Amino acid sequence: MDGLAGLISRRAAETPDSVWLEDARSHRIVTFAGLAEASASWASRLGGVAAIGSVIIDVGDPLDFALAHLAVVASGRRSVPTNPDLTDQELTRTCALLDDSVAVISDRDDRSLAGITLIPVATLPSTNEPLRAPDSAGSVLLFTSGSTGEPKGVEMQERQLMFVAEAIARHNALTPADRGYNPLPLFHVNAEVVGLLSTLVSGSALVLDRRFHRTGFWELVRERRITWINAVPAILAVLARGGTLDIPDSVRFVRSASAPLPDAVRVALGGVPLVVSWGMTEGASQITATPLGAPARDGSVGVPVGSEVQVRDDDGATLAAGEVGNLWVRGPGIVTSYFRGRAAERFDADGWLSSGDLGVIDTDGWVSLVGRSDDVINRGGEKVYPAEVEEVLLGDDRVREAVVVGRPDPILHQVPVAYVILVDPDLADREPLVADLMGRAERELPRFKRPVEISIVVDVPRAPTGKVQRNKVRALAESA
Repeated sequence: MDGLAGLISRRAAETPDSVWLEDARSHRIVTFAGLAEASASWASRLGGVAAIGSVIIDVGDPLDFALAHLAVVASGRRSVPTNPDLTDQELTRTCALLDDSVAVISDRDDRSLAGITLIPVATLPSTNEPLRAPDSAGSVLLFTSGSTGEPKGVEMQERQLMFVAEAIARHNALTPADRGYNPLPLFHVNAEVVGLLSTLVSGSALVLDRRFHRTGFWELVRERRITWINAVPAILAVLARGGTLDIPDSVRFVRSASAPLPDAVRVALGGVPLVVSWGMTEGASQITATPLGAPARDGSVGVPVGSEVQVRDDDGATLAAGEVGNLWVRGPGIVTSYFRGRAAERFDADGWLSSGDLGVIDTDGWVSLVGRSDDVINRGGEKVYPAEVEEVLLGDDRVREAVVVGRPDPILHQVPVAYVILVDPDLADREPLVADLMGRAERELPRFKRPVEISIVVDVPRAPTGKVQRNKVRALAESA
C-alpha cells in the first residue's frame, strides 16, 4: 500500500504503541495504532462523500483536527482545513468555492449550515476494519487570504505533501527519538507538513498546543522532553524579551519560518542550532532552509531543499549571483497550477512559479529575501525594499520588531514610514528613542530610503501564525 494510507498502516504495524501526538494542555495522546484506527473509522464515516469530494475541517481541538485531516487525505478525498473561528456565513462562503460534493467535519455544536452535510466529531464510530488504500490519491486545499477579489485556492496533491515532509524530516535529521513542539495553527500549511507529516514520516512524536503561551513555556519544554520547536519569529521574539534564553539541554534545534528573524533574537537563542526557512503554501510549507548546525548568515533563509530557485528580472531574464530580483521556484514540492486554473500567469511553460518574493542568491547558493514584490516602496521612481530599512532600525537593541510600509504621497507617489515594537513595552521616554532611530537611518541609509515617520506601537496586524499582515499595516499608514 503506497501513499499516506500506506505510511499510516506501516507505522501502526511496526510501532503500534509509540506515541505520535500529545496534547500540550492535557494527558491525551494518539499512538500510531490509534491514528490507523481513527483513519479507518473516518473512512467509514465518510462513505456518503464522493471519493474525490471535499471535506472541510472545522475543528478546534488539535488532536481531533489532526486525525480528521489526515484521515480525509488518506481516504482519497480533498481536505479543506479552515480556521474554526470562522462564522457560519464565512464557512458557507468557503463551501460555495468548492464542488458539489462537500461535507463539513466540525466540533462545534452550534454550527448551522443550510444544505451542507455536517459531520460532528463526536459521531466517529469505532471499527476493527483495517485502513484500506483508496482508489485515488487525496489532496489538501488551502485558500489565500483573498485581500483583492476571490481568494486563490492552492491544492497540494498527496505526493507533493509527502515529498516535502520527507525532505523536511531528512533536513532536520528527525528520528523516532525526537519530540517536537508545535503551537502554530493547524489550518496553515506549516503545521500540517512541518508538524504533522514530517513527524509521521520519521516516526517521531509531536506535542500540539492550541496556541503559544509564554508563561510556563520552558517548564513545558522540560516536562515533555522537547527536542525541537516549530516556531515563527513573533514567538521567538516574545521568548527573547528577557535576553539570553536558558534553553533546556534536550532541545537540539529551533525552527523559524514565515518572516526574517531579528539579530537580537538570534543572539538570545545562544548556541542552540537554528533552522531558518522560507516557504509558501504553493510549496507545501518549505522551499529553502538553513542547514542544521551551519553558522547563521545575516538575512539568509538557507539553501533550496528539494526545489530549484532562480532570480529573474522583470522581463524574465535570469540574474547573476548577488543581484536582486524576482524569486521563481520549481520542483516536486511546488504546485503547477492554482485551483480551477486561476492566476495562470504566475507559471511559465517550464513549470516555474513566480513566488511574489524578491531576493538574491549568493555564490554559495544561499537565498536571502528583501521583501514581497508588492511591498516594494516606489519613492519618486527609486525602489525602497522594506527589509533594508527594517534591518537598520533593528540595529538598536531597544527595538524588538520593525515594520516598514509605503504611505501615499501626492508628489513622490510613496514614502516609507516605520512602525516599531519595543523590547520593553513600558519604556516611558520614547521621544529620544525615535530621535536615535531617525539618526541611525540618516547615518546608514541614503536619503530616499529613510522613513519620513517612525511610530512606536504595541503591535501590528498579524495573521494567526504571527506573520505581519502588511496590507493592513499599509491601510493604517494611509489613514494616519
